[in-house]
Amino acid sequence: MTAPRPLPATLAPARIPALDALRGIAVAGIVAMNVHAFALPGPAYYNPLAYGGIGPADRWVWLVSFVFIEDKFRTLFAMLFGAGCLILLEKGAPHPWRAHYARMAVLFVIGLAHATLLASNDVLRAYALAGLAVPLLAGLSARALVTVAIGLVVVHVALGMVALGPALVDHLRHRIGSDALILAERQFGRDPMVITMLLEQGREGLAERALRRAGAIPAQLAVLIAALPLNLAAIALGMGLWKGGMLRGTWRLFWLQRLAAGCALVALPALLGLAAWLEVTGFPAALVGPVALVLSAPFDMALAVSYAALAMAFIKAERGLARRLAMAGRLSLSNYLLTSVILAALFAPWGLGLFGAVTRWQALALGAVPVAVMLAWSPWWAQRFGQGPLERLWRAAARRLT
Repeated sequence: MTAPRPLPATLAPARIPALDALRGIAVAGIVAMNVHAFALPGPAYYNPLAYGGIGPADRWVWLVSFVFIEDKFRTLFAMLFGAGCLILLEKGAPHPWRAHYARMAVLFVIGLAHATLLASNDVLRAYALAGLAVPLLAGLSARALVTVAIGLVVVHVALGMVALGPALVDHLRHRIGSDALILAERQFGRDPMVITMLLEQGREGLAERALRRAGAIPAQLAVLIAALPLNLAAIALGMGLWKGGMLRGTWRLFWLQRLAAGCALVALPALLGLAAWLEVTGFPAALVGPVALVLSAPFDMALAVSYAALAMAFIKAERGLARRLAMAGRLSLSNYLLTSVILAALFAPWGLGLFGAVTRWQALALGAVPVAVMLAWSPWWAQRFGQGPLERLWRAAARRLT
């Protein structure tokens, strides 16, 4: 038995409910991690001992987040971004390359504003930069695109270990006080001075924060460039899954279940093993960084593929929650930015000011607020206006630039 051939682009349905719902799932899943970036000092995003409570509930939230959420939905969002870019290129509009690069330029500006005003961990800038390579990859076959994705993940792991490996080596050799260990502790550990500084930054006013982040744009660009291989890997993988028919909804249930099970069987034991390694060793900063940013990356991507296959297998019609998720997915850019506005209203000093005042599990519970709003307003808006407000702005600005 072989997997079915994909439908030609011209025969693909105008809307694929499962694909729209998958976008909605990706945005909702991103909230489950972004809420910790808004609620807690930076190191606590990766290290549960850095801040935010160390009770059983908080440790369980960290474990579930690390294994099932962290970077899985961001990867899924990037995969769908790649598929969406390819769909637009396949439409054969005049000057498709020029139009694509205009969309990426506008998206980068939107992401830059989002990162400066609201969320310093914005992903739109990274997707816009990685998306510059999409036209160069568009002519490849599905198999070639998947191969490119795997190769880029290998590059990410290699470069990541070059950057973070020295601290891990120093930790394993007990070189206490080395420069690499000090830097790792500041980024991923429990350095009291760093935590205090970050708590003070969390009480900045909006103008003060915007000025500080605007001054850090060059440093942010360096981080974005370092993340290019991994983001481009996810984008290329999404393009390959679209060309291969999986994201078009043309695969049989058997093949979708087989793909989901195979990817989960690869990913889950490895992620649980990495989590156990961190728990047993007491979450040393020198290990937290490589595990969270490098060693888990291949398995995060595999589990994201598993989620995508499950959604394509079991979401077949727009009814109930699936319909709300599909509507939210059609407004994915607007909803991604809306969730940041709501999280800022909850945690920033110009809102309720809850930054640093909640535990990890309480932050996760508050993350349900933007998800509920997203699911409530999206059907109403989509039925009346079709495109989301930010989608309209993005496309209008790109057309003008083109």
